[in-house]
Amino acid sequence: MIPELHFPWLELSILLPLIGAIACAILPSQEAARRVAIAVSGLTLLFTLGEWYDFSTMNAFQAHDHWDMIQWLFGHDYFVIDELSAPLLPLSALLYLMTIFSTLPTKIGRFSFGMTLFSEAISLATLSCHSPWIIIALLALRCLPPWLELRRRGASTRVFSLHMGLYIVLLVLGWSLIDDTAGPKSAGLLPAALLTIAVLLRAGVVPVHCWMTDLFEHASFGTAILFVAPMTGAYAVMHLVLPFGPSWAMRSIAILSLVTAVYAAGMATVQTDARRFFCYLFLSHASLVLSGLEIVSTIGLTGALCVWISVGISLGGFALTLRSVEARIGRVTLDRYHGMYEHTPTLAGLFLLTGLASIGFPGTIGFVGMELLIEGAVGVFPFVGLAVVLAATLNGIAIMRAYFRIFTGRRFQTTAVLRSHPSERFAVLVMTLLVLGGGLWPQPEVASRHHAAQALLRLRANPEEVIEPDDAPEDEPEMSPSDGADQGQVPEDGENKGLPDPNDGAGNSEAPDAGVFYWPADHVRGDLAA
Repeated sequence: MIPELHFPWLELSILLPLIGAIACAILPSQEAARRVAIAVSGLTLLFTLGEWYDFSTMNAFQAHDHWDMIQWLFGHDYFVIDELSAPLLPLSALLYLMTIFSTLPTKIGRFSFGMTLFSEAISLATLSCHSPWIIIALLALRCLPPWLELRRRGASTRVFSLHMGLYIVLLVLGWSLIDDTAGPKSAGLLPAALLTIAVLLRAGVVPVHCWMTDLFEHASFGTAILFVAPMTGAYAVMHLVLPFGPSWAMRSIAILSLVTAVYAAGMATVQTDARRFFCYLFLSHASLVLSGLEIVSTIGLTGALCVWISVGISLGGFALTLRSVEARIGRVTLDRYHGMYEHTPTLAGLFLLTGLASIGFPGTIGFVGMELLIEGAVGVFPFVGLAVVLAATLNGIAIMRAYFRIFTGRRFQTTAVLRSHPSERFAVLVMTLLVLGGGLWPQPEVASRHHAAQALLRLRANPEEVIEPDDAPEDEPEMSPSDGADQGQVPEDGENKGLPDPNDGAGNSEAPDAGVFYWPADHVRGDLAA
């Protein structure tokens, strides 16, 4: 049977923010709601760190909760932690905590703590769910908090509603057609096309990216950051498209993502509004992650998964510094010099460090991931590697331009005190320490992402492949780019850890026992064993 954690970490990390959201909704004051939100999000972060540590000690590919109430009620393990999601859960919880913690008392009237905690619960549930239909339902619920905030602020919801509504409809139609087929290998052109268009919409690739810039312009900065930063669009790709998607679908995602990465980086260099600048900057980095998912080498995919983590941390800290500056001088424009350095020298330094970390500056968390991504891309096709380098270069230019426009020039003249609040400095400092720590000690992150990449490549090579939970995929030989997306390599006989041969097209491998589990689209390839 699938191993279980030693404590119900997953269920508690999802249930606690829901309870906190209800509490914040009924509290009479926003200040009290803020304190409750900080406490709840802090405990949630501890639970996610606990489940990550607990899982890492088990040497298993996936695990479910101890005392699993969901399994007891419904008979299935809908929420399962695995190699891919294990570090994403504490990362998402950390982003929510730091965003809530750094919200100034003067700005709490514009920020809904209850909806933020509700969004956190949905985000954590999405990142730990393995049932495609429930993932789709959670992705739909994930769109509700930003939409409600836009309505509350009196902003137009037309663009956001149109794109997200179409996104959900395409997901439902696409997966319903797959569900009616005999299995993932028989999935036809239409469902694959529908799902591909859906995930491209959610990822914001060109030319369907206008909803993201509209959200950053009209929603609060914190809400916009938390809606895009966990990269649930990339997670939808990993669970809804990657296991069975035909080569043309993954190639389409990769090409459009690569074009978006370069286009968004170029647009970031010419923006005059700081929010739009950050939106394009994040879009470029998120697109690099999506483009890396099609790289069929272990090195390239490992790099893409590492960049996924580094972008969440570095651009999360970068966004918090920009949000802090905006809280003092209002909407920041980049068409003139603001001279904020003398007022907030600490934020200036952290702004530059976190921004450069996102493009892979040496000594930061993004360096190893970006290097592996470029190396893997060059090995597949040199043009792809050139495009990745071009996007990173343009992003670096955009970051330096924004730094000089915000922090240099004639000193900003005001009678108000513009020094950063301790909560703001603490939030950004935490993200900065992670940026530096991940750069100085990258081995744990790289090892974890390497194991996840190996499993994903084998699953891509053979969607019917099963993973025995007691045998984590480790020490397999690396796939070369020339092997292609339809071929996979497995260890030599005696080292295959019970995995069927992905090259055995005749299906000669033995049937799995009751304790073997399918990942990630369990209900397509078979139900989980009780």
